[in-house]
Amino acid sequence: MQFMRKIILIFIVAFAINFIAHAQPSNLYTSYTTSQSRAHLYRNLLNTINKNLSRELNDSSEDYWQQAFLAIELLGYKQPWIEKKVEHTFDSITTRSPGFQVGLLELINANYPFQFIPQAQDLLKHSDNTRIFSIAAAYILRELDTEAEVINALLVSKFAQQAKTDPVLIMLQAQINALQHPGSEIKNHRLLKDLFSKNFLPGNIVLYSLQRKNRDFPGIAIIRNANGEFLQDSLGNLFSVPQLARSISGLPAYISNGNTPQGIFRMTGFDVSSNNFIGPTPNIQLKLPFEINPQKFLKDSLFTDTVWEISEYKKLLPKNLQNYLPLYNTYYAGQAGRTEIIAHGTTVNPDYYKNTSYYPHTPSQGCLSTKETWNGKLIQSDQQQLVYALLRAGGANGYCVVVEIDDKDEPVSQVDVLPLLPATSSK
Repeated sequence: MQFMRKIILIFIVAFAINFIAHAQPSNLYTSYTTSQSRAHLYRNLLNTINKNLSRELNDSSEDYWQQAFLAIELLGYKQPWIEKKVEHTFDSITTRSPGFQVGLLELINANYPFQFIPQAQDLLKHSDNTRIFSIAAAYILRELDTEAEVINALLVSKFAQQAKTDPVLIMLQAQINALQHPGSEIKNHRLLKDLFSKNFLPGNIVLYSLQRKNRDFPGIAIIRNANGEFLQDSLGNLFSVPQLARSISGLPAYISNGNTPQGIFRMTGFDVSSNNFIGPTPNIQLKLPFEINPQKFLKDSLFTDTVWEISEYKKLLPKNLQNYLPLYNTYYAGQAGRTEIIAHGTTVNPDYYKNTSYYPHTPSQGCLSTKETWNGKLIQSDQQQLVYALLRAGGANGYCVVVEIDDKDEPVSQVDVLPLLPATSSK
């Protein structure tokens, strides 16, 4: 039986290498990333913004305005006349559709974190939509954590019993609780010691994405093979690549299009995206609870129940961390309907984000994003390095764990991780 497992593993890895062989950097090309195409896209996006926001805002033009919002977010584009348009839009916000309200809230969270707090507070009072309420609350709490008690009281009075069962409201309350009781998080040395242990997800390949609380700073990705050994590079050092877990909107992970959730993802292989903003570099497929059934997520062919229970997810966590709510983000995000969060490269022009702390990384819609450099051809790719490292570890069949290690305002580096690793490692 052990011999057959080795044969199957060799076959899987050989198949994956063959699948990815065409994706050598020198062979990858996309016209979408040439300087000419990028200039053309930029002009088109500006045209979308100018043309669509010049329309009178009514029921039939909402979609055009939302397209402009997305273009503004992608470019990080700021102009005084746009800010005035956004300000006037709030005059009729309660009469607009829920989708439009969400789009507007995502825009102000991405581009205007300070300017529209009074308008968000007013919307918070009037909305009974849990998603709109939660985004407005997150926008306010980002700058005014002193409002936590007021928002919590409003949440309880508006939603009563629903606040105990709705996954978005549960995580919003967890955010409020963390603000009201700072220092309640587990210290990173205790947290990572248990997550790095061989006893956590034993026998599985694990991709770790280690992040700061402030997702404006990139994290790093490291890999543990099925024997519990951490992968080394060709020089005998710990293998790692920088990885961004920030969304364009910058919203919390429990909200769709928000930052990448903390917790456990099922890693299910490689794929190549048709999305022009992701590009043709192979990506790593990840699945949330509820996105796939418990049997597939738990890798347990004997598990026949198709209904998710949080107790099953809880069993995957180390005993010392089974009551640590941040690691349940993936569970609640999946329950709330988030899907298609993957680990991928990027063809987005990094120049859009030159003035950010995560440049030259580019944010996504909540995925794990690695840095790539393109000019038609792929010049440099951290995603390629990550894919090949996973192949060396045995393939992309296992788990991915995203975890915030502390609240430092700086990129995560190996210095943060090395003292906490077990002694074993693998080339």
